[in-house]
Amino acid sequence: MKRKVTLVFHDEDLYTQLKIEAVRRRTTASNIVADAVREWLESREDAELVPAIEAARTEWKEKGGRPWSESEREIEESIDRREGASEAKRV
Repeated sequence: MKRKVTLVFHDEDLYTQLKIEAVRRRTTASNIVADAVREWLESREDAELVPAIEAARTEWKEKGGRPWSESEREIEESIDRREGASEAKRV
């Protein structure tokens, strides 16, 4: 569904730059503005995750943790053992 919005550019140079960029890209100013708004919203979502990531990192440092490579190795070993046991049952 298409929605309309009116933008008022108080900076004539900004408006001119937008129109020139639209011509360069062979698109509309509307598409450029929509892309810019979309990117801005996504960056805000990412920014909202930063405190949660920092809290998890702090908890990991306080309570201890281990590198992913160590966990990955254990997972692979567990899979290998299961596959080996499964093959032994078939024989």
